[in-house]
Amino acid sequence: MSLASRTTLTRTAAVVLAGGLALTLTACGSGSKGSADAGSSGGAVKVGLITKTDTNPFFVKMKEGAQKAAKENNVTLSTAAGKFDGDNAGQIAAIENMVAAGVKGILITPSDSKAILPAIKKARDKGVVVIALDSPTDPADGTDALFATNNEKAGELIGQYAKAAMAGKSAKIATLDLAPGVAVGQLRHDGFLKGFGIAEGDPSVVCSQDTGGDQAKGQTAMENCLQKASDVNVVYTINEPAALGAYTALKAKGREKDVLIVSVDGGCTGTQAVKDGKIAATSQQYPLVMASEGVKAIAEYAKSGVKPIGYTDTGVHLVTDKPQAGIEAKDTAYGLENCWG
Repeated sequence: MSLASRTTLTRTAAVVLAGGLALTLTACGSGSKGSADAGSSGGAVKVGLITKTDTNPFFVKMKEGAQKAAKENNVTLSTAAGKFDGDNAGQIAAIENMVAAGVKGILITPSDSKAILPAIKKARDKGVVVIALDSPTDPADGTDALFATNNEKAGELIGQYAKAAMAGKSAKIATLDLAPGVAVGQLRHDGFLKGFGIAEGDPSVVCSQDTGGDQAKGQTAMENCLQKASDVNVVYTINEPAALGAYTALKAKGREKDVLIVSVDGGCTGTQAVKDGKIAATSQQYPLVMASEGVKAIAEYAKSGVKPIGYTDTGVHLVTDKPQAGIEAKDTAYGLENCWG
């Protein structure tokens, strides 16, 4: 997934070590006095936000949305982030520390949608409301609610776009995916196939590689795919960093103009790449909305006792400057006004 400097309302409150991996927790909100206890603020409602990392612009924007909503709703926000995407041990430690600090609810982007479940269950058993952001747990009812992009729809939109853009030409597709066991990656992948009108295992998919959503790994994956199938003409990528890595590999081979690259995320760098013609189209999602709506839901629960439940779709739009007939899309002017990072 895709570091802009932003004015922050947070201050460092505690550093948690888990399995030798450090997590930084910060507290912000009305009445925060900077206690070493994450989220302490003289009795105000406490909400926790746990993201996969604190460097990915997607999660930076998510944190910004949570901070703004915390201030508007007079709640104290504690935040934690792993040192890398996949730091399940760090997320477990963050949950335990937030529960000990007395949070009313926790918002989390699960690094491992299955392995995090026991820690979430312990928190819920103690009366803490847990809302997944961006990615569901597996199964999804492991949390009280989910505030997220419809990731399958995001994939489907770019699949439909790619199919239309190929205009009946024979497709040789490379899929540059995320990693095994991560729900968001699987949903986007499945959505792309659905939108393109093919099933898993279709022979038109000539190469599939995992990238971890990383640009350098995306480049390596594309290089591997070109060695395996030099006639690749469509590239699906899990996110825009992977897409830009693929573009670099294709450019090195002189193929950047005759291969269609489509992606998901809608970060500012990725949206600019769409405008520049490096990526044909992307599905834009809105992390600020996910986090701000999640904070509001927990604040409302603290007031009314009504728990947030089920799935809340926080929106997705196809962004491209090369629209295809019958495919609804926004242009990059809209995308750059609503991007993140």
